[in-house]
Amino acid sequence: MADFVKSGHGEWEDQSLKTRCRILWRRPEAFASDIYQWADSNGYINSVCTLYELHSGEDVNGTSFEGADEELLRRAIGILEGQGKAKLFKGETSSEDGVKFFR
Repeated sequence: MADFVKSGHGEWEDQSLKTRCRILWRRPEAFASDIYQWADSNGYINSVCTLYELHSGEDVNGTSFEGADEELLRRAIGILEGQGKAKLFKGETSSEDGVKFFR
């Protein structure tokens, strides 16, 4: 498990005990890139979509992030926020949180 963590394809869920490890088939940075490419290709730049749409919407069928864990989606969006490419907005529920994409 330590090799997964070292390579960025795993993370300890209980950092102090190291008994539970989340395995990531793709790193959050790769998901961030895929999400932004999807937003650009599908006309979502300067538009808003919900986390639900990113997770389960018809437009994401066949993408690497379709059905991805919500926490992983939020981390990828956080990476895009840090790059100035997206902004997360609070909705009434977590699945209604919106994401606006920027150039």
